[in-house]
Amino acid sequence: MNPGGSSLTRHLLVWALGALLLVWAGFMAVGVQTGLHEADELTDGHLASVSALLLHQQGGVFLSNGARPAPEGYAELKSHDYQQSLSVVVWDTAGRVLTHTGAAVLPPFAQSEGFADLQLGPQAERWRSFARWDAEGPARSRRVMVLLSVDERDDLAWDIAEQVALPGLWLLPVVALALGLAIRRGLRPLHLLSADVHALDVAQASTLQARHPHAEFEAVVAAINILVERQQTALQRERSLADEVAHELRTPLASLALLARALQGPLSPAERAQSLQQLEADALRAGEVVNQLLVLARTSRVELAESAEPVDLLALAQRVVADYAQSAWQSGHVLSVSGDALPLVSGHPVLIELALRNLVENALRHTPPGTEVEVQTGHSQALAWLQVCDAGAASGQAKPVDALGLGHKIVSRVAEVHAGRFERIAPETDVTGSQIRWQTCYRLSFAIQTAVGGR
Repeated sequence: MNPGGSSLTRHLLVWALGALLLVWAGFMAVGVQTGLHEADELTDGHLASVSALLLHQQGGVFLSNGARPAPEGYAELKSHDYQQSLSVVVWDTAGRVLTHTGAAVLPPFAQSEGFADLQLGPQAERWRSFARWDAEGPARSRRVMVLLSVDERDDLAWDIAEQVALPGLWLLPVVALALGLAIRRGLRPLHLLSADVHALDVAQASTLQARHPHAEFEAVVAAINILVERQQTALQRERSLADEVAHELRTPLASLALLARALQGPLSPAERAQSLQQLEADALRAGEVVNQLLVLARTSRVELAESAEPVDLLALAQRVVADYAQSAWQSGHVLSVSGDALPLVSGHPVLIELALRNLVENALRHTPPGTEVEVQTGHSQALAWLQVCDAGAASGQAKPVDALGLGHKIVSRVAEVHAGRFERIAPETDVTGSQIRWQTCYRLSFAIQTAVGGR
């Protein structure tokens, strides 16, 4: 776990709250617009209703403004949210004012009907009006207009809009808090899994326990366990290799120290020559071990840094045999290559060549002069292989076998990288007289590439 890294909980919460804020702002805007629109509809309907009511009144005359005091409790009614001050004007057909009440300045007479926005008085106050005649055509006798201050109407509209939008003002923080708690609680299994992974010790023989009930975590736990098992296998292999290397290096290094100390004392010429010869052999042996370790390190680097490509095993075998022809001639060996063209395999040419060179070197080093060594290629329906066979063991004059076997470990490592197989196989029953031609064969197998994208 990285305390200084980005928090998934915070990341999810920010995105969730951002989406919620956009939705909330949209609903608030719609709520305000709806409130304003409905307030306009309400007041217009109120004006029309009052005008219809007055048209059905016969002979009613309003007292002039201020002619009598306001009724008791009028101020309290006026303070009500939906109590509005209306002005009413009634004309006859000639345009004479029959009655007028309210705060609105007397508007000009006109023949039109319906809603209108008027500006009246020296201050150009805005009024919303609705006018209507009591009948159609010649039967007309009265024209009634009801007026309402636009400022009062806007106050009512904003009051309704606020009442509509007010729940959203406290809904957002409540939902945000609930959403944050829900996300935190929902991610708790992920935090527990992270803690388990953090506490996992890959150096120990333990795996991650699938104690989380969610199906989405099963694949994660399985993948982590696969990685842990691979890491543990690699660590075990490295420990074993380190132990073997330490054991193999201990002998030549100890011998070098003893020989160096012995050479400082009195020795006969024969003893000195023998000690120098042994000193050279132990130094070469130690150098060989170090060189093999470098090759092992190189296999890991190539596996990570280079991508696989089509490999022609027969061409590779011919190239390696050509490189070792001089060494084989100098050591008195008979080195050859046999086999037909093979299907391509997908792999790292550098690693495969390293593996084959180790097998050839081992065969040349650990068999007596005159031994025949052959690099063979072949394939079956699904596999293509390289194998190195020699006939040196039958003479009984083979040199001591490499106790460490680092060459074979390198070949095994190359096989693992390519998901292939390295094994010692029984020689083919190629009999010459009563003698089996080959005594030892080591085979390196690879899966044949099913689709070649080009060479």
